[in-house]
Amino acid sequence: MMSSERRPPPSLHFGQVVIGPPGSGKTTYCQGMQDFLTQLGRKVVVVNMDPANDGLPYSCGVDISELVTLDDVMDGLKLGPNGGLLYCMEYVEANLDWLENKLKQHKDCYFLFDCPGQVELYTHQNSVKNIFSQLAKWNFRLTAVHLVDSHYCADPAKFISVLCTSLSTMLHVELPHVNVLSKMDLIEQYGKLAFNLDFYTEVMDLSYLLDHLAADPFFKKFRLLNEKIAEVIQDYSLVSFVPLNVQDKESMIQVLRAVDKANGCCFGNLEERNLQAMMSAAVGADFQFSSTLGVQERYLNTGGRTVEEEMMDL
Repeated sequence: MMSSERRPPPSLHFGQVVIGPPGSGKTTYCQGMQDFLTQLGRKVVVVNMDPANDGLPYSCGVDISELVTLDDVMDGLKLGPNGGLLYCMEYVEANLDWLENKLKQHKDCYFLFDCPGQVELYTHQNSVKNIFSQLAKWNFRLTAVHLVDSHYCADPAKFISVLCTSLSTMLHVELPHVNVLSKMDLIEQYGKLAFNLDFYTEVMDLSYLLDHLAADPFFKKFRLLNEKIAEVIQDYSLVSFVPLNVQDKESMIQVLRAVDKANGCCFGNLEERNLQAMMSAAVGADFQFSSTLGVQERYLNTGGRTVEEEMMDL
């Protein structure tokens, strides 16, 4: 009989790709999550995927600016910032062997990919999507963490726009997805919320939001269009949000728990996956309502009344 050696199963690399509009707090999130995971005992590597991101506040394991920078592309090809960033990501896609060699230098690590903030990269341009697909072929199990400024909840029109962007990104990127309302401590900076926080995090009946939109003379004439947009969002029923304040430990735990369940990190590596681990994850699936109540009481001005008291009135 011929003796055949069993090959060890390929090791999995878990991590997050942090995406979102410019200024939504992606770099701050990566810095905070790196510190938080390090305290939990995980070996973390941050990968800067933004060729325009200079002056990084965190220690960077892999920096895409060693391959290409936005300033060089704009100067050399006479492109603007948007076209230059699209070219940069296409250049990265064409040189994935460079990225693979850099990532191979880090063994048994948890990866945070700090991605560019240009929205069209995640809604209808394919370079970043193809990079993510290649990472999956290299045994990376990633969750897309899509950050959105929480103060958009105070404006019904902006919130519906955020829902459309989030839905489009989820369908295009094709990764396990966690939408995050960032900067929760500033949520009422530009106005009070029309409803309780869970209305926005769970994306409840948007018809109530349309009534608020109709109060604006500009949006009143577009009511039918707004209704159809809201129907599309609700028909897919994919978008929900996890509230986040990077400086709040409990908030970081909620986000990390959602991310770990999405990419399978809570199940462990291949050799650690068993029924017990999966059942413990299933039993641990808690509803977000109680945690959302805590967030609302901490960051929203309710006139001195607790959320429980307001709900008793309802």
